[in-house]
Amino acid sequence: MKRERSKQRSHSGAAPGCGCAGQAGGRKAVAVDAQIKTANLHRLRRIEGQVRGLEKMVEDERYCADILVQVAAVQESLRAVSRELMHNHLRHCAAEAIRKGSGAEAEAMYDELVGLMDRHGR
Repeated sequence: MKRERSKQRSHSGAAPGCGCAGQAGGRKAVAVDAQIKTANLHRLRRIEGQVRGLEKMVEDERYCADILVQVAAVQESLRAVSRELMHNHLRHCAAEAIRKGSGAEAEAMYDELVGLMDRHGR
């Protein structure tokens, strides 16, 4: 049975369970660990280069197995970014919403976390 995504939104546009305040241009994190941000930006730049390399390999009709090895490397790099983002979200946004939010806000955050774990656990 697939869970429905919470449709509840506060007047600011932020999910009520998220400790992230609604900001112009999208929601912002409550806090971002500087080390996580720096590491993720570095990883994302490396991933960007890897994807450009994949594009060139396909254009050059390189051996399929070699391309697949590089695809797997990109996927693992993206998983590393995802893990760090989840760590930051749990430590800051989720923790604040659960500690300081109303019962409905905490429940919405629990639902959001279950959805994230479901999507990222595949």
